[in-house]
Amino acid sequence: MSLEQLTESVRGKVAGGGIEESVKFNLGGTGAIFIQGSTVTNEDAEADCTVTISPEDLADLLAGDLNPTAAFMSGKIQVEGDMSVAMKLGSIV
Repeated sequence: MSLEQLTESVRGKVAGGGIEESVKFNLGGTGAIFIQGSTVTNEDAEADCTVTISPEDLADLLAGDLNPTAAFMSGKIQVEGDMSVAMKLGSIV
């Protein structure tokens, strides 16, 4: 999936309301997806929580094909910042 496709997929997930805190998916050289509430941009801004993940793994996560806990434990996801915000992501992804 391209950055645009991933961004649109995330937009669809938070359209009904996201989480209050800000989250950034750091996709390495592909770019970033920044989420605050139901607003989704590709801005590389400071966030309460930054999740570093490959674009392929994010696509699998959004499709429900990757378990977030297993991905974190195996190192496919790295979390910086407020871990409680990362835990809230389960309600939207």
